[in-house]
Amino acid sequence: MNQVDLQLRDKVILITGGSRGIGAAIVRAAAAEGAACVVVDRSPESAPIADGRIHLIHGDVTEPAICERAVSETIATFGRIDALVNNVGVNDRVTLADGTPEQFVLSHQRNLFHYFNAAHYALPSLKQSRGSILNIASKVAITGQGGTSGYVSAKGAILSLTREWAVELLPDQVRVNALVPAEVDTPLYQQWVSTFPDPAAKLTSIVAKIPFGKRMTTPDEIAAMAVFLISAKASHITGQHVFVDGGYTHLDRAIS
Repeated sequence: MNQVDLQLRDKVILITGGSRGIGAAIVRAAAAEGAACVVVDRSPESAPIADGRIHLIHGDVTEPAICERAVSETIATFGRIDALVNNVGVNDRVTLADGTPEQFVLSHQRNLFHYFNAAHYALPSLKQSRGSILNIASKVAITGQGGTSGYVSAKGAILSLTREWAVELLPDQVRVNALVPAEVDTPLYQQWVSTFPDPAAKLTSIVAKIPFGKRMTTPDEIAAMAVFLISAKASHITGQHVFVDGGYTHLDRAIS
């Protein structure tokens, strides 16, 4: 069987938060397709292991100046941007009852504002290349979670912005989509589970609710859909919220 060519060879992909978890998996998958990947991360020393052209930029994308520098450095290094993957986020559990207004704003700075900033600065290059934007969201935007107002509202806004940008950028032939993961086996997820009194029991209860296979989604499964959505094979897909979650968000969780 012939391998599917996603036509990403020599394309330039700018990825925020690409040193571990979902971001690192997307970097590996894109690099395997021959793309040049620019990774913006606070921890460049933990850069993903990947063959190919990987350019690292050390910086915190919650600072608008870092988003601007990442775009300008990408263009200076590779001459173009074909896709932007907005990925950085943290479930910081800013609650309605105990969180402060200042913490709520800070949560949006961590989880939302840099999506706009990176897209804003990358837009001229994306228009020129007729490229695409991929926003990583979360199932909590659909289901809620409880106790994390900042993160949930940021992820909900990301889904709304995906639709808004898709409409705004139709005349420029720039596609915009969102990926919606649920329970993904990443270091951050493992860290979150470890905060419970009995992490193993908590994980068992979560996995039991995942309809397809009763298992966590892997970062590589998220990455496979990510590289498809930014590729030429998805050339008529825009404004979509694509769920890669084993049916967790929409299927009846009572199914055994």
